[in-house]
Amino acid sequence: MRTISYRLPQERALVTELPGPKSIELAARRRAAVAAGVGSSVPVYAADADGGVVVDVDGNSLIDLGAGIAVTSVGASDPRVAAAVREQVGRFTHTCFMVTPYESYVQVAEELAALTPGDHDKRTALFNSGAEAVENAIKVARLATGRDAVVAFDHAYHGRTNLTMALTAKSVPYKKNFGPFAPEIYRMPMSYPFRDEAGLTGEQAARRAISRIENQIGAESVAAVIVEPIQGEGGFIVPATGFLPTLVAWARSNGVVFIADEVQTGFARTGSWFACEDERIVPDIIAMAKGIAGGLPLSAITGRADLLDKVHVGGLGGTYGGNPVVCAAALAAFATMREFELPARARRIGEIATRRLRALAEEVPAVGDVRGRGAMIAIELVVPGTTEPDAYLTRAVAANALEQGVIVLTCGTYGNVIRLLPPLVIGDDLLEDALTVLDGAIRAAASV
Repeated sequence: MRTISYRLPQERALVTELPGPKSIELAARRRAAVAAGVGSSVPVYAADADGGVVVDVDGNSLIDLGAGIAVTSVGASDPRVAAAVREQVGRFTHTCFMVTPYESYVQVAEELAALTPGDHDKRTALFNSGAEAVENAIKVARLATGRDAVVAFDHAYHGRTNLTMALTAKSVPYKKNFGPFAPEIYRMPMSYPFRDEAGLTGEQAARRAISRIENQIGAESVAAVIVEPIQGEGGFIVPATGFLPTLVAWARSNGVVFIADEVQTGFARTGSWFACEDERIVPDIIAMAKGIAGGLPLSAITGRADLLDKVHVGGLGGTYGGNPVVCAAALAAFATMREFELPARARRIGEIATRRLRALAEEVPAVGDVRGRGAMIAIELVVPGTTEPDAYLTRAVAANALEQGVIVLTCGTYGNVIRLLPPLVIGDDLLEDALTVLDGAIRAAASV
């Protein structure tokens, strides 16, 4: 991988307590202006960011292990992305592709056809958010098959629109009191190796789900099966080997559209361009967002041409979908991913993190599981000697790490998972420093 040059010093440096006085002042202004339902994971306000650091308004430099929830994979101010955005803004900011189209939308679609798994004929449609991508993938599947039922899985997260809330498993905070939800959504058991019965293989877990689908819904009624190849908000759950290929084979044999939600796992995050590649599965449709455009809001579905081309003209789209500025950012982000070989970099990050964290797990009984792939790593915290989730300990670890200048995120159905999603351009030294802080935070919170 080529050496990366950074604009900001890549170091952890605290000049105030966290949050500092300027962040506290902004928090007061926020309470008077921003809806209370909009939450934030950390109480500091960003002023600058580059590589693996975020600098807050008080001048503190924090190590970023969240990347805006896997969005800023190429860094929060990648120079190629910034230059492409400036150039495009100087030409035109918007025309709406559905009114006056432009080349960059077509270029992004061509890139996605080349990057996504499979050598079949593909088509792409662009949107703004991951939820929009998922929702449109379901629209395509239902129209193309003439069926209504959609199968999702335990621990899934697919978005916050009405349909995607129905697909999402966790109630609080995503679904509580927001119903009624879209109908004809069915939930099946996921492969969750840490919590499944001992010895359950991926194929067996898939067969368990398939049996329930056939008995409770009927294969002939199912339009689509949608699954995250590695579940994100649900706890970075990596299904046992064989789970996904078995589902794909069943879907193919029954005319069911297999949708891979790669919103969080896509674009080099897991060590491949897409997580589906790790088990050599080829989805009918892939939903993408987050890391696609260097931090700008863009999402996409790419899938079989025979499916997407069944939709009538005007049936897909949106005013801002595939805006020219975000398309320019995406093309630049793809170039940066290639130049710096970010899939390989993700694998390197994973090797460093899992080595450190598995050594920690051998000494700290509260670490129940360390899992993930590439730069998508999870630490599941439990009551020692059990598999009982310990959400309190998890919150304490995240707070302790932040006090020392490291941003980590939590997730999981039970709120007991620390997740690591560093920018893929983070340097080894900075990553090691963050892991040292995290190691100490876990030991301190667990009183080890």
